[in-house]
Amino acid sequence: MIKSLISYFQYIIPHHLLSRLMRRIMHSKHFPFRDLFTKIYISIYKVNMQEAIEPDYTNRQVYPDFNSIFTRPLRPEARPIVESNNQIACPVDGTVSQSGDTEGNQILQAKGHSYTLEQLLGGSETLTQFFEGGCYSTLYLSPRDYHRIHMPLKGRLEQMIHIPGRLFSVSPTTVNTIPGLFARNERVVCIFETTAGPMAVIMVGAIFVGSIETVWAGEITPPKGKSISITDYKSSNSSVMLEQGQELGRFNMGSTVILLFGRNKIQWIDSLHPRQTVQMGQLIGELIK
Repeated sequence: MIKSLISYFQYIIPHHLLSRLMRRIMHSKHFPFRDLFTKIYISIYKVNMQEAIEPDYTNRQVYPDFNSIFTRPLRPEARPIVESNNQIACPVDGTVSQSGDTEGNQILQAKGHSYTLEQLLGGSETLTQFFEGGCYSTLYLSPRDYHRIHMPLKGRLEQMIHIPGRLFSVSPTTVNTIPGLFARNERVVCIFETTAGPMAVIMVGAIFVGSIETVWAGEITPPKGKSISITDYKSSNSSVMLEQGQELGRFNMGSTVILLFGRNKIQWIDSLHPRQTVQMGQLIGELIK
């Protein structure tokens, strides 16, 4: 009953308005009682600031606003990156929501809920064919997690697609109750060519996630329109090549990243199962030779 009420409430609240207001608060350099609020946040969510390059959250040069705490740069030794080109590095700190093989073009969201690759990829039949019968992993970033996204494999950016949509919460409770949530929320789909063939890194927006950024294009959301926007980088004079472990984007507050690989290209490690906590850089899969 409670879950049903939470889900119903999600349908009627003004997602984008609330998220824009939150973005303004998060980026404010004059946030009232900011240090006290930050101290409480760190205590409640047990954020390990000792992993950050600057552990002192009161340092205004490094942390000019509250959002910068979420995207805090970490010491390199705090997140070692897998060293083999045949291994897949986890792109984020977070928790595994679901992971496995797609059933044809179906991706499992939660027990009793699934959605199609075509829905997730904005209706692209070409991209759907790339990933049909392949592997996927859905990784949830909570408010305590480091909010930068990194490359699982070295890759060349082929295409970026911004797909407008709703901003439902991506908390486990909502994911378990709202059908097709990840294919309904706003998202940025990044397609890379890698040693494992095409790889999709999909950054899914959520309530209060006021912005999604990439290192090559800056802030992608909030959206400037309501139609799907596609940017082709294959023929661009300024090609984007990113190394394994290199930052590719970031969130404002927590959300979800979905990884896609093609059929018979990679396999996830056995321990990558729902509710498993993961850290950026750790081994999560290997290429099939």
